[in-house]
Amino acid sequence: MVVRDLRVYAEALDGKLYHYKDSTGLECDTVLHRRNGSYALLEVKLGGEDNINEGAANMLKLAANIDTDKMPAPSFMAVIIGVGKYAFRRDDGVYVIPIGCLKD
Repeated sequence: MVVRDLRVYAEALDGKLYHYKDSTGLECDTVLHRRNGSYALLEVKLGGEDNINEGAANMLKLAANIDTDKMPAPSFMAVIIGVGKYAFRRDDGVYVIPIGCLKD
């Protein structure tokens, strides 16, 4: 359901959602890619500090492997969680966003 909701928001931003997995097994649940070339990395986790940390670490590792001579760095990275009242930005720059916050 989260991916379905993100797909609706992506289309409103003139973008599409993709899944990413490379030959080393590094993956990202969703990549929001806009027609202007900007993109965001998004992991979907049910919540819990360990799951949030795992999702953030995965995206940070992926972002560190991007050849920014060939493409830009991600505009942002976020872990989308199932429950919570507020979105926030972690010290490492990764956003944690409860799915309910996307509606506003």
